[in-house]
Amino acid sequence: MYSNKENVNILTSLLVAHGVRHAVVCPGSRNSPIVHNLNECKEIQCYPVTDERSAGFYALGMTQALNEPVVVCVTSGTALLNLAPAVAEAYYQQRPLIVISADRPPQWIDQLDGQTLPQPDALGCFVRKAVSLPEPHDNENRWYCNRLVNEALIVRHAPVHINVPISEPLFDYTVAELPKERKIELLPADTPSDTLSHVCQKFMQSKRPMLICGQPMNPNLDEAVFLIQDDERYVPDFVLYIGGSIVSKRVKRFLRKAKETWTVNWTGEVNDTFMNLTHVVQGDGEVLADQVRFMLEQQPHPFVQLWEELLMRVRQHAADYTPAYSEMAIVKYSETQFSPLTTHHLPFIIHYANSTSIRLANIYAKHYVYCNRGVNGIDGSLSTAAGFSCVVDNRVFCVIGDLSFFYDQNALWNQNLRGNFRILLLNNGKGGIFNLLKGLEQSPARDQFVAAAHHTSAEGICMQNDVKYLKAENMEEMQKGVDLLLNMESDRPVLLEVFTDASEDERVFKDYYLKVKG
Repeated sequence: MYSNKENVNILTSLLVAHGVRHAVVCPGSRNSPIVHNLNECKEIQCYPVTDERSAGFYALGMTQALNEPVVVCVTSGTALLNLAPAVAEAYYQQRPLIVISADRPPQWIDQLDGQTLPQPDALGCFVRKAVSLPEPHDNENRWYCNRLVNEALIVRHAPVHINVPISEPLFDYTVAELPKERKIELLPADTPSDTLSHVCQKFMQSKRPMLICGQPMNPNLDEAVFLIQDDERYVPDFVLYIGGSIVSKRVKRFLRKAKETWTVNWTGEVNDTFMNLTHVVQGDGEVLADQVRFMLEQQPHPFVQLWEELLMRVRQHAADYTPAYSEMAIVKYSETQFSPLTTHHLPFIIHYANSTSIRLANIYAKHYVYCNRGVNGIDGSLSTAAGFSCVVDNRVFCVIGDLSFFYDQNALWNQNLRGNFRILLLNNGKGGIFNLLKGLEQSPARDQFVAAAHHTSAEGICMQNDVKYLKAENMEEMQKGVDLLLNMESDRPVLLEVFTDASEDERVFKDYYLKVKG
């Protein structure tokens, strides 16, 4: 029988799954659920050592002899600090020491309760990975706990620290079986050709494989998922995920229905966006994607063809739909002008700011797009594009909403800017994205306090910073303004401010999606 502590059982199950076979255990009450579980596992041999300082070196010696990960488990309080010398030595020997420390619940730290001190990150830079597990109370917390343990256990050639808060009562051993936990594996970059072949074979042999590319673009995928709703025919069983973040929440929710995801990145980081990650592949995602596309040309896959037909339908809708004067109309027209220029001998570089701007780009852009989607903040979108323009001769074009622009207006207070920097400012007098958040319309605080409604223009800002200012207030002025913004010669930056109505922007955006269904 095992402990009734769910985080302890998740940890124990994954230790076994990752092939851990030896554990040095130290005495204590707070870590007794962990020690009990380790002792119950027939796959793990336990070695009791009373002195924690000595125990750490015992475990280090075992890693030297076995050349495999070894656990050292201690109770809460200063017990953990006694492991520091051994962990530091393991770090510089590149040995896979797994430090597991029991802990008090976080609310009791620094409250004069016994054996409590801040244990997360207590071993500092001498561990490659440090995690502190939640005590799960719902499925999302269980997923989080599983992910954290996997993140620690896939680290190779370095010590890691897994901190385990455990609430009282401690001594309930009533669980008959350990949970069946998802194991995340690392396919390292030391055998790139074998790894590439293995991943491609996995893709082609799956019944419903899907290649997903994150930032810079996921064109029209959001509309496609909106169109299929709950049609299970389109749900993948295998997702191969490369690139950065995905803009659409709808797409992320949909891909969480998949059976498993393999992600590809250079660092071996666990990016479990879809909550079903099973493999992390170290390598170049673009090279792998090119290989998959080549194989699909040689051997078309019926599930991929099903999705291609769907995406062709959505792309045709995007091309055929004629939006009324709105931010959508502005971006659609601008993108018809951008596309030829992005392949010219002096191509345009296109930056989009966050929120509504990048969502419209996902509908209409057919070229590489720069956007700060690492954390998705609006704070430096203009400065990023401005900095880019300082070190290239290409024209750098930034499509940005009003809140993003005014927040970052000091990007224009800079003597390094030149005429190759062009800005298309979408000004509807508020954070337009907040009009699209279902339920927020019920709050009387939405417009003034959440969406920051305003009546501000960029004209004065441009004047004080010697930026050429253009403006438009209707479809004809907008089209002329975009053409001028793209083509006029200037030795100073140029800005086109296009004014729209936020409620009309909302209506057109929603109408576009309603008409996707035909």
